[in-house]
Amino acid sequence: MFSKEIYLERREKLRKSVGKGLILLLGNDESPMNYSDNGYHFRQDSTFLYFFGLNHPFLAGILDCETGEDILFGNELTVEDIVWMGPQPTIANQSLQVGVTKTGDIAKLAVLLAESSSKGRVVHFLPPYRAENRIKLFEWLKIVPEMGKEKASLELIMGVINQRNYKSPLELLEIRLACDISVDMHTLAMRMAKPGVTEAQITGAVQQVAVAAGGQISFPIIATINGQTLHNHYHGNVLKDGDLFLLDAGAETAMGYAGDLSSTVPVNGKFTSRQKDIYSICLDSHNTAISMLKPGIPFKEVYFETARVIIRGLKDLGLMKGNVEDALVNGAHALFFPCGLGHMMGLDVHDMEDLGEVHVGYSGEAKSTQFGLKSLRLGRKLEPGFVFTIEPGIYFIPELIEQWKKTNHNGDYINYERVETYKTFGGLRNEEDFLVTDSGYELLGKPKPKSIADVEAEWVKG
Repeated sequence: MFSKEIYLERREKLRKSVGKGLILLLGNDESPMNYSDNGYHFRQDSTFLYFFGLNHPFLAGILDCETGEDILFGNELTVEDIVWMGPQPTIANQSLQVGVTKTGDIAKLAVLLAESSSKGRVVHFLPPYRAENRIKLFEWLKIVPEMGKEKASLELIMGVINQRNYKSPLELLEIRLACDISVDMHTLAMRMAKPGVTEAQITGAVQQVAVAAGGQISFPIIATINGQTLHNHYHGNVLKDGDLFLLDAGAETAMGYAGDLSSTVPVNGKFTSRQKDIYSICLDSHNTAISMLKPGIPFKEVYFETARVIIRGLKDLGLMKGNVEDALVNGAHALFFPCGLGHMMGLDVHDMEDLGEVHVGYSGEAKSTQFGLKSLRLGRKLEPGFVFTIEPGIYFIPELIEQWKKTNHNGDYINYERVETYKTFGGLRNEEDFLVTDSGYELLGKPKPKSIADVEAEWVKG
């Protein structure tokens, strides 16, 4: 964890932002896979981690906006717990590490919240995303579980976002470490992507890199020869000659900070001419986005320009047609590029997505409902301290192609006869992570092989 002074400063800033009442920050509990003693890997709530720094289950914190007091609540372990887990620090000792001197058990938290509510004090809480925290809010504040998101405090949501969106120098050290480890994961996968190797074997090796570095993966690994399925977590295929292998994977450091990269590599070590054509368009789109990064530019404009690059490239291949701007306005590019361009990243790989994309990525501006554009998670003006991904892709999704073709949807801009010949192509993408600086941008972590020459050269090392 960071020094206690950092957590004291963060909590005081949040108190001032919210203004009045009590701020309730819920940590996460253990979550069982199939019975209570067989749990998933524990992951602390990121906002609790940001303000309290403690990576232990069954904790909750209170920030009193009027008195300036911080209180940490949790139940102490029993001797029976210690038999299985070994000696553990007390809640009081943990609290002192992050500048909290007052503690209590969970029963006292319930009493405090009941008394505060009876006196008309506002209790601010964030939208709950875990069932056990929805139940706690119901038991303590009578918030019906289905209403947890609606009843959440907008003042607290914005207060948290306005701190976590801007990464400090110490946070950036952690994110760079996560990105460095993530690059190692991807270069290993590029070297392993040979005919006869299974997706599962690569997945296991990639995860080992993250764990061996002292952390974890930042999200379930996507390792697939079916890149047209955007979030494909099936790992049962055997790689064969002529396939493209797509890896979307990132490391999470011991402190919880994420990396997120994507790569695409030809399984036989050489891109075919058709693969090279599509990969080059996608990479041009990717590099165009990078060249535009600077403070003040709306990320939505970066997305539009990357889409134009894809439209022009696909026109040159005969897959699209017509006026580029008209095709863009009508969303014709979304047949091939149905996702967004990137997302904020930090303690969450999709940073603060639980708090609402309209607040995190759009600063309150309404999102588009147009297919493709509606999946753009980040649209707001970029500011120094923002950390986010760049990830354009080109995908040939047979089911989507069939659906659009039946009604000749965007037929003025799509050559469906030509597209039919690409229905078995699959999909590809590249992804890297960036920081906006005062004067431009910084690639986070060491460079990942992404040019055609570099990807093919990395394959040879396997």
